[in-house]
Amino acid sequence: MKEKSINLQKTESFLREVIPEALATLGDSNLKSLTVVEVDCKKGKYDAIVYLDPSMLDWEEKTYILKHLKIANSAIKSYISEVSGWYRVPKMKFLFDDTLEKRAKLDTLFDKISEELHKNEK
Repeated sequence: MKEKSINLQKTESFLREVIPEALATLGDSNLKSLTVVEVDCKKGKYDAIVYLDPSMLDWEEKTYILKHLKIANSAIKSYISEVSGWYRVPKMKFLFDDTLEKRAKLDTLFDKISEELHKNEK
C-alpha cells in the first residue's frame, strides 16, 4: 500500500474533525448524531470517502441517512469551505464502515469452529 503524504494525512485529519461539526449544523437530528470513523482522501484532495459508524442503525435508517447526506452534501461542503478557507473542498462520498460487523461475525465463526474441534477431540 502506498504511503500517504503528510499534507494528505493532515487533510484527512482535518475533515475527520470538521465533518461532525458540519453535520451538527444541519436541521436533521438523524444526521447530527452520526460519528465519523475515518476519512480516506483519493486523487489528492479532490475526492474523499467518509466512513460513518453504523452501530445502532437498522437498514432503513442507513438508507435514510445516505439519501439525506447526498442532499446535504453542498451544505456540508459550504461549511467546510467557510471554516477551512479552502477554495475547493473534496467531493465527499459517505459510506458506513462495516469492518467491525465483519470482524465480529468472523470471531463468532472462529469460536464455533474452535468449539467443534474441541468436541471432536474428546
